[in-house]
Amino acid sequence: MFCLKAFGNPTLLRHRVMYKKDPRYRDCLLLIYYRNPALGKVKTRLAAGIGDEAALAVYYRLASHTRDLARVLAMDCRVCYSDFIDREDAWPNSRFQKTLQQGSDLGERMSNSFRQAFADGYRHVVIIGTDCLELTTAVVQTAFDQLAAHDVVIGPARDGGYYLLGMKQWQATLFQNKKWGSSSVLADTLTNTTRLQLHVKQLVTLTDVDEADDLPPSWHLS
Repeated sequence: MFCLKAFGNPTLLRHRVMYKKDPRYRDCLLLIYYRNPALGKVKTRLAAGIGDEAALAVYYRLASHTRDLARVLAMDCRVCYSDFIDREDAWPNSRFQKTLQQGSDLGERMSNSFRQAFADGYRHVVIIGTDCLELTTAVVQTAFDQLAAHDVVIGPARDGGYYLLGMKQWQATLFQNKKWGSSSVLADTLTNTTRLQLHVKQLVTLTDVDEADDLPPSWHLS
């Protein structure tokens, strides 16, 4: 049985944590890929095991975790919405830039987001989703720091995908011909970087929350 009480009221998940922008990161941007929350539309694989309502509660909890770790970072953050830009949600407009994903599939949307970020003048760009409860501010900070000496930074996920991708030049090939959501995404992406002769830094391997088995034990009731 799944414990909904562990998540609290998602409308109250707003923490007043201020950040100080560091001039060393003035050319850095964190892209946060965010699916507009709706019952039956988020965490569908997870919902197969715990139900739509519980899956939505998990999604709010994961989004809150991602928001909290991002808002104290020293660089700009941009939330990329899947369906529409919500100016009244829990992502403060004063802290987070907001935009809409553009493209026919995940690869095209992420590619377009990176391309726009570089066109906007950013030089180091990192993308994350809202699926990784193990992701920390320190890991994201490390990703940006590693871009000083590497062309690409990638955070491997245990399911064969990745929870983070960073680069300092738009690399469209990394988003093409991928079976998104499969266990081959990480390997295929690394194959691309090898062929392009890019210097890659792999971060710590973490777990994305996609299925019931990925949830922490404390989120279940015996």
